[in-house]
Amino acid sequence: MSYTVFARKYRPQKFDDVLGQEHITRTLRNAIEQNRIAHAYIFVGPRGTGKTSTARIFAKALNCTGGPKADFDVNDDICTEIAEGRSLDVIEIDGASNNGVEQVRELRDNVRFAPARGKFKIYIIDEVHMLSTQAFNALLKTLEEPPAHAKFMLATTDVQKVLPTILSRCQRFDLRRIPTATIAKHLLWIATQENFTLDPAAAEAVARGAEGGLRDAESMLDQLVAFCGAHIAETDVLSIFGFTGTQTVAHLCDCILKADASAALGTLHEQAEAGKDLSRLMGDLISHLRNLLVLKADPAGLEEELSSEAIQLFAEQADVVSMEKLLGLIEQFAAAEGRMKWAPNKKMHFEVAVIRAIQTLQSATLTEVLATLTAIRGGAPLPATPAPAAPRPIAPKPAPAPVAKPAPVAKIEPPAVAAPKPAAKIEPPAPKPEPTAKIAEPPPAPTPAKPAPALDPAALWPQFVTAVRRDRALIAPWLECGSLVEITGTTAVLAFPYEQVFAKDCLAKDHAALLSEILSSVAGQRLTLTFETRSGIVPAAVATEPEPPKRDPMDEFKDDPLIQKALEIFKAEIIPA
Repeated sequence: MSYTVFARKYRPQKFDDVLGQEHITRTLRNAIEQNRIAHAYIFVGPRGTGKTSTARIFAKALNCTGGPKADFDVNDDICTEIAEGRSLDVIEIDGASNNGVEQVRELRDNVRFAPARGKFKIYIIDEVHMLSTQAFNALLKTLEEPPAHAKFMLATTDVQKVLPTILSRCQRFDLRRIPTATIAKHLLWIATQENFTLDPAAAEAVARGAEGGLRDAESMLDQLVAFCGAHIAETDVLSIFGFTGTQTVAHLCDCILKADASAALGTLHEQAEAGKDLSRLMGDLISHLRNLLVLKADPAGLEEELSSEAIQLFAEQADVVSMEKLLGLIEQFAAAEGRMKWAPNKKMHFEVAVIRAIQTLQSATLTEVLATLTAIRGGAPLPATPAPAAPRPIAPKPAPAPVAKPAPVAKIEPPAVAAPKPAAKIEPPAPKPEPTAKIAEPPPAPTPAKPAPALDPAALWPQFVTAVRRDRALIAPWLECGSLVEITGTTAVLAFPYEQVFAKDCLAKDHAALLSEILSSVAGQRLTLTFETRSGIVPAAVATEPEPPKRDPMDEFKDDPLIQKALEIFKAEIIPA
């Protein structure tokens, strides 16, 4: 007996065998039970999702002995004939090779003949979108008003090419891509039936590579059995088909999110040297980012697609990037994927896309820029950045220790102490008692400086904000998000609430020295600012100077020197409208 491939051997033979299309099998079952059977159906969907198989099963249910019956016997003679393709009442036509108007006219003439054995004469037209326009037009009338014994079942992977007049005469069923978990479970079942070992990780890798097509997954499994024998591991799947493991894709995404360009390019180079398909790796990376986006938008949206361990991995990465940045990354990588299809050097386009993605993550988005400009113009606090679910105090980055300058008293040394060095160089002939007495006598103790008066942070804060508004107006809104809470010695603490950590980080990173100088000039003594986030901080309101009344635009127009000169030259005057 000749060998039968898995895709044919395990083809579904009844409604219960169809995987991932419950919405279609339930509708067809109810139509049979309620005797609401239409004359024309069209099944739409990607390859390998069960379009032709569903049409055959429906034909068995209609023409089975004692039918129509939804729960028919697959071993019935009529059902066996339909499954083997030798039934005279179920005619399968390939639309790709029978796309001329002559073949359709022949079909139109034969449809009038009654069925030989079953109750209906059923025509299954596969890849119906390949029919020519003339063939479609020749089929229209027959498809709309066929004889009572005739049923049409069309199948297509490109429904956009089917004429709307054909679609309007059919009941349309859209088949979905089969979930990865469903395909992996089916492959493990086939492994038990065929007495070979298939690792769950390998089954999941094959299911992901099939991209929702069960027939593709079964064909790949057939190839793996021929190559590996009785045991199939994940490494076998990755090496044969050039797939990339989920851990590698997750590591590459993690390097991109952490802005580690060196590690990301190193991972990409390793995959290219290992002979991996870079186009597929790009697709896997986009799917990974899509899962992060779905997880942020709907935490329960991946429960049916991924395991709990995989969801936990995605959750850890999703916490460090916003939805807006994820959308930008997906768009950039999708554009790069389109360029890679026709590029001879796919690796170069991939590397450029990775570097550009890292730059995108490090740059501010348009929303952040607009929010900042709006806050600056209106004088309102900056919008709060999204905080983690359980906010906790964020320890401020230690500011570089300021170089301690010597106190003014230490710089001015008494002349009596500095005198011995030149005296030793001159070497006088005889020691004189006067200099010796002067050196031995201690200098008069300097009068201790009066301690600087204690500074009140609350009283100093309005002056500080006013000075910053005057000298550096762009960073004043960030400063107003916090408050000056304490001054100890030469250190002043500027505290921010947790939701304003973005403003705190911006000031501490780029403007700490400038703000320290402004505060020192306002306080009259040297102060160094440190930045912290604390609970219970309420930004202190500082009164803004009233804006001068706006002038009438017409008055400004009249006072313009050029307008005055023009009026003088032409001896004219401005008449209000």
